[in-house]
Amino acid sequence: MKTHQRLAEVLVQLADTLVEDFDVVDLLQTLADRTVELLEADAAGLMLADQRGELQLMASTLERARLLELFELQVAEGPCRECFTSGLPITNVDLVDALARWPRFTTAAVEAGFRATHALPMRLRGQIIGVLNLFADDAVPLSQDDIAVGQAMADVATIGLLSQRTLFEQVRLSEQLQTALQSRILIEQAKGILSARAGISVNKAFHQMRTHARGTGVTLSLVATRVIEGTIDLSALTGG
Repeated sequence: MKTHQRLAEVLVQLADTLVEDFDVVDLLQTLADRTVELLEADAAGLMLADQRGELQLMASTLERARLLELFELQVAEGPCRECFTSGLPITNVDLVDALARWPRFTTAAVEAGFRATHALPMRLRGQIIGVLNLFADDAVPLSQDDIAVGQAMADVATIGLLSQRTLFEQVRLSEQLQTALQSRILIEQAKGILSARAGISVNKAFHQMRTHARGTGVTLSLVATRVIEGTIDLSALTGG
């Protein structure tokens, strides 16, 4: 884990994003990015449950992690789904030893270059709304302190999503999460379009859209819509 000062800065950054009408997608992407930064991980993915209780991918830090998470949803097995079902953290799993546990997921994960995985629940007082998944290229175990840090970051984001909402406001929460899921679909489409038009990687395309959104004070979904519609100057995104 990095310095305690950096951890404090990250927690403040996460808390600072929890303003009224905050951008859920940006919050979750920040959580994934900072978790990779602070812990011994090479990639992270984050899933939230939709209105039907089905997990949907909301954020990822690497394209190979994104594809693996989508495959995990497709085959309905893996650390993220198990963590969501049990509500318990799954940590320090060496994928070499996990073939019997998750045969299809493990094979795909190893083929993607990952050797270890961890899954931390996004939960508050028994309510589980999603899972933070971590991947490592080497089987480097997380310490108990590292696991506590990762769980604390997931908890901050969870509290932000659930704060000040009573049982009577759960419909509003479901609508917010559904809107975020729809925004993510637009963002994925825009990443591909910008990548093809500008001749850059999809990861770079996402970074450029996110930077532009923050710099102009608009949401990622609005930037994505403009990319899809072709109503935004590509030079404004790529700096060209």
